[in-house]
Amino acid sequence: MFLDFEFPINLTTEKFIAQLSDKVDLQQVSRQYTLKTYYDSFDWRLYSRGITCELNQSRSSSTLILRHLETGLIIAEEELDSVPAFSKQFKPGEIRGLIEPVLEMRALLSVCKLDYLRYRLNIINEREETTLRLFIEEHDLYNNRASLQPIKSHDRAALEISDLLTTKLNLKPSDEPLLLTALKLQGLKPKAYTSKPAINLDPAMRSDIAGKFIYSHLLKTIKDNEQGTIASTDSEFLHDFRIAIRKTRTGLNQIKGILPEPFTSYYVEFFTWLGQITSQPRNLDVCLLNFEHYKESLPISMQEDLNPLHTVLQARQQKAQKELARKLKSEKYVVTLSEWEQYLKEPALKNPLEPNAKRPIKESADRRLWKLYHRIMQKGEAINEQSSAEALHEARKTCKKLHYLLEFFQSLYPENRIKPLIKSLKTLQTLLGEFQDSEVQIHTLQLLYEEIPDSAMPPNTALAIDRLIQDLDARRRQARHNFIEQFSAFNRPENHSAFKSLFVPQSLKNL
Repeated sequence: MFLDFEFPINLTTEKFIAQLSDKVDLQQVSRQYTLKTYYDSFDWRLYSRGITCELNQSRSSSTLILRHLETGLIIAEEELDSVPAFSKQFKPGEIRGLIEPVLEMRALLSVCKLDYLRYRLNIINEREETTLRLFIEEHDLYNNRASLQPIKSHDRAALEISDLLTTKLNLKPSDEPLLLTALKLQGLKPKAYTSKPAINLDPAMRSDIAGKFIYSHLLKTIKDNEQGTIASTDSEFLHDFRIAIRKTRTGLNQIKGILPEPFTSYYVEFFTWLGQITSQPRNLDVCLLNFEHYKESLPISMQEDLNPLHTVLQARQQKAQKELARKLKSEKYVVTLSEWEQYLKEPALKNPLEPNAKRPIKESADRRLWKLYHRIMQKGEAINEQSSAEALHEARKTCKKLHYLLEFFQSLYPENRIKPLIKSLKTLQTLLGEFQDSEVQIHTLQLLYEEIPDSAMPPNTALAIDRLIQDLDARRRQARHNFIEQFSAFNRPENHSAFKSLFVPQSLKNL
């Protein structure tokens, strides 16, 4: 175990060592300058799981350490000269085993750097055995810190020294991880980014003001992910970027009559263009993310035959990514997004001409949510085992629209009533997403198959791709079947009553 302490402001390292030497036998092992770099994903996945990841580099060593956030206890450590961008690039071992399921496709990024003077001392007992290791970090900007590391079977000594440090030398147990202290001084805080920001609306708020409030939250998500998308830091930047774009387009199309029509049409066209230029890079990202699953779905004898496809996919993705980056640096993108940001900052007109601008947002939300719910019921009831892919795609788009609007407006409704409806809709959307993902992946693989010259395509690879497309087609058919079954559960009288009781005005409920 580790026991962490913070020095009083006026206690120097030299003075502390001198005072402690009067009470215990100390042996200084090393004193060296160290650079500590903390790592996490852009969305703080490790921190959210109660883990800190730090690389400590000095002239003599470089060690990556995972710690429990609250206790500071070491979970795992490994000698490393540098930190790979992705968890799958770590060599097999304890650290990779811990972080890979948490980070998944997200890159490890440097979130904070600290340089300090690090002392390592041993505390010796009367038999000249080392019972404890004492580490001191001497910082310029923060209070110095000390950590005790007991040697196995010497836990009692740790408790005795811990008591000595607090009662005789006035150290206090550290109640805040150093990472948090450092982030605060840099004006940063963990978990500052979320792809689903809370949108809190007042039911009486004017619809045009509420609309701008919603779009401003989505614009922040777009801008937060913009540079990571351009740099292709990891695939989730583009994923979150696209979702914020789709949500914005959905809002503009669905929350009608609240903003001037010329503005609405202009920005619908712009965000539609953004959706189009990000589509191919995302489709290729999905294929690459799923590549190991592709291989695992094939017989063992065919799995390695699929490897040439990965090379082709990677080359296509890099080409598509470069083209996307070019367009996201273009005048069309930069200027239009800046204009959109400026428009959202402008105060609402006192007497707008749009028919629904001054309508309370709760009333606008009720009307639109109820209408979309009815549209889903119509589309869902029409789907059967013979329905076209387009019919399922249209149903999916409608589910997405309703889901996005439910997210926008959920603060207007009781949480215990709106959450179950969002959950039940999400189940439908997931199944339709599985169908659509299989459809898109099949189409992408077929295009790649046709574009690759025969000379670059080994015969066994062609067979493996054919088999993979067959497997994806089977998943597509299964997803269609599962949707039909799940829609029957969604189409229950009690579910209909729940939607009606939330979204239909009292005066219309008995009609």
